Amino acid sequence: MTVTEDPAAAGRALIEDGAAVAGTMSRSAATLVYPDPAGRVAVRLEERLARCLRTAADEAAGIAVPRERARAGAVLAFAVEHGVALARGGRPVRTDGYFSPRSGGRSAADAVTEAVVAAARGSHEERRVRHLGYLLAEVACSPDLDAALVERALTLAAGLTWRQLVLLAGVGRRDRLPLPMTPLADDPRGWTAWGAREDVADLQRAGLVDPPPAQPRPGGAALPRLRPADLRPTRRGVLVHRLLALGFVRDDDVAAALAELAPPA
Repeated sequence: MTVTEDPAAAGRALIEDGAAVAGTMSRSAATLVYPDPAGRVAVRLEERLARCLRTAADEAAGIAVPRERARAGAVLAFAVEHGVALARGGRPVRTDGYFSPRSGGRSAADAVTEAVVAAARGSHEERRVRHLGYLLAEVACSPDLDAALVERALTLAAGLTWRQLVLLAGVGRRDRLPLPMTPLADDPRGWTAWGAREDVADLQRAGLVDPPPAQPRPGGAALPRLRPADLRPTRRGVLVHRLLALGFVRDDDVAAALAELAPPA
């Protein structure tokens, strides 16, 4: 039987092909999703989560576009990576019916996973794929998050650039990585700084960070200048930050985004 004829082999091959985006750990992830019943391994993935990821891999196995295929496999591999880490940290997979079949035989977990794989396939900024995979593991261990809330978070995140996600990550870790106090230019001359400033304004307009954009004052009085240190995540910003596990964005990526926002004079 060939890989094409065997759905399990095809699904496993999809996750392994995620190595182009996720690196060599994709092979280990595939082994945990498709374990050898006779094999002896030191690490196991909780069966309900593994079964959900197998279903998604089997359904996506026919993706023919190489880079989309790599992103689809990678997002499932990253879900495995984070799922194992959460289990080691004492966070078990939820038992509230999230993985139970509903009408039509699909579970909420299956629907969420399908949506995340679709989002990963279209993520040309491939650094997002890791965090989409982490979302799958986070939801699998969080009974306070339902499928509708996850769909809202995916919709909010869909329109965000990678730099916006990094800036949101920086705002969310202000307690350990203080933000600059220097006021931002409202209309920077350099294109990179202008684009970064627009990214902040879009985060404000989307209601992901406070304060909202300043409104013109009566009589044309001068508006207060925004400082990065003034920014704070809103409730919806906290949701996106948590579900995409933006706490794992590297500090040097945050520092680079802040440098683009306010480059040296």
